[in-house]
Amino acid sequence: MDRLVNPEEVNHEDELTVRPKRLKEYVGQEELKEMLEVYIKASLNRSEALDHVLLYGPPGLGKTTLAQIIANEMGVGIKIVSGPTIERSGDLAAVMSQLQPGDVLFIDEIHRLPRFVEEILYPAMEDYVLDILVGKDATAKSIRIDLPPFTLVGATTRVGDLSHPLRDRFGVIERLEYYKIEELMKIIKRTSTVYNVKIEDEALYELASRSRGTPRIANRLFRRIRDFAEVLGNGVVTLDITKKALSKLNIDKSGLDYTDYRYLKGIIDYFNGGPVGLEAISATIQEEPSTIEDVYEPYLLQEGFIQRTPRGRVVTTKAIEYVKKINADSF
Repeated sequence: MDRLVNPEEVNHEDELTVRPKRLKEYVGQEELKEMLEVYIKASLNRSEALDHVLLYGPPGLGKTTLAQIIANEMGVGIKIVSGPTIERSGDLAAVMSQLQPGDVLFIDEIHRLPRFVEEILYPAMEDYVLDILVGKDATAKSIRIDLPPFTLVGATTRVGDLSHPLRDRFGVIERLEYYKIEELMKIIKRTSTVYNVKIEDEALYELASRSRGTPRIANRLFRRIRDFAEVLGNGVVTLDITKKALSKLNIDKSGLDYTDYRYLKGIIDYFNGGPVGLEAISATIQEEPSTIEDVYEPYLLQEGFIQRTPRGRVVTTKAIEYVKKINADSF
C-alpha cells in the first residue's frame, strides 16, 4: 500500500485542480516568489525569454506548480518531461523541436538525465541550437537545428548530483523550503474551497501540523479525511473526525507514519543508533537507497530525528524517545 505521507507525485486528476495558476495565488516560498516576479517582469519588459531556472528541494513542495506558473505569467506554452523517461538524445530533440518562441521546457528529476543526453542541452541553453549526430562511424555527421529562445526549468531533489557544466548554465537557482503550519492551513483552506467542503479551523490546524511541511501531503490527507467526514459525519471536516481519520491512517502528531518508525527503529535495534551507512539501512528495512535518501530522510533531518555524519546516519535522543513512546503506545 502506498504511503499517504509520501511526498512524491502520483497520477491523480485532483492534483491538477488544486494547483494555483498565478504567483499571487501561490502560498509560501515568499522570497522565491518575490525574485521570480522581478525576473518575469523584467523579461516581459524586454520581450525576452526568461533566463533558465533550476528549482531544488525535497519532493512535494511545488516545483512543478511553479514551472507551470512561470509559463502562465510569461503567457507562453509549457512542455513537461521527466529525466528518467529520456533515454536517447533524439527523445529530447523531438520535444525541443516543438518549442515555440518563449516557451517553457520543464524537466522534472533533471539530475537523472543520461550524461550524453545532458550534453546536447549545453548549446541549446546557451545558443538555442541543437547539435545532433546522425549515422554511425564513417557515415556519422552532425546536424545543427536552430531553436527559438526558450526557458528551461529544471527540478531536482538532488542538486549535488547535477554536473557543474549543466548547473552553471542556469541563470536562476532557487531552493524550496518546507512550509510553515500557517501556510499549509491556507493551502488546505483553498483546497477545501475547490472541493466545496467545509473544514473547521481546529481541524485545519490539526491537519496542517501533521502534513510534514509539504503541500502535496496536506492535500492528499485532506482528500482522505473528506471521505471520513462524508461517512462518519455530515460532510463537515471537524477536529474530531480529523483526529480519528489520521489515527486510522497511522499518522501521528509529528506527521510520521509506520515507515518512519521502522526506519528509526531499524537503526536503533540493529545498529545501536548508528552511525550506519545508507546501504545497510536499505537492506534492513527493504527500501531503495534513493527512496530513503530523497523521500524519508529530508523530513526526519528537518525535525531533528536523525543526523548525517561522515561515518553514516545517527539517530538523535529525540528519535530514541519517540521510538520508546511508540513501543508503549503502538501504532
